[in-house]
Amino acid sequence: MLMPHAVNFFAEVGIVYAFWHSNLAGKLVIAFLVFGSIFSWSVMLMKIVMIRRAKAETSRFLRRFRVARKPLAIYQNREIYSNSPAYAVYLAGCKELTFHLLGTPELDDTFSSRLAEADRISATAMNAVRSAMEREVGEQALRLEDRMTVLATAVSGAPFLGLLGTVWGVMDTFSAIAASNNASLTTMAPGVSGALITTVTGLLVAIPAMFGYNFLVVTLRGMILQLDNFAAELASSFDHRYLDTGSPAPR
Repeated sequence: MLMPHAVNFFAEVGIVYAFWHSNLAGKLVIAFLVFGSIFSWSVMLMKIVMIRRAKAETSRFLRRFRVARKPLAIYQNREIYSNSPAYAVYLAGCKELTFHLLGTPELDDTFSSRLAEADRISATAMNAVRSAMEREVGEQALRLEDRMTVLATAVSGAPFLGLLGTVWGVMDTFSAIAASNNASLTTMAPGVSGALITTVTGLLVAIPAMFGYNFLVVTLRGMILQLDNFAAELASSFDHRYLDTGSPAPR
């Protein structure tokens, strides 16, 4: 618990002192910046949690996919990896492929027998499967990058908003000095201190957002590249087993 003299000390110097001597515009700017900081931190934490879940589940899915003998095994077994972007790409490709192979993407008790008797598909149909996977890669990239504009706005906008509050506060301070006809340091100091706090607040909002934004951008780019690579791997697996090239289908 703070002693009374400590409370008085913080009230007379530093950020508390500057805040109480800022004008109404400065207080409004600070309130807006604090709200923006809370929102940007919530976005960063949400994205970090989402990325960790996506990476963990994608790792599980890829291990399962690469030990399966058939590319449609996970789809046929109705296995679900809901937090994995790679699984979403896989699911989109499987649905499009089974539509061209069997005429429907629905799973039923006869799926295995119908798949075993199905003919290979043409290159045109396989291109449609690739297009479906590419569309899903794009949609997953948009989902991964969702709300990143909030952090970009905090990085670029918070310092300027803080500077606006500072310029406004200094302008009000000099206007008050001119009206009172008393240009002493004692008269100027509270107003200038109150004006500068908005710039400090803007930088305190922008700096963590900048580090968080850079970290997330690099991480998301790596995940999107992984999605592209997996889509190419899956397309190659589909080609090998289901593309009509004139050779017998592998069993």
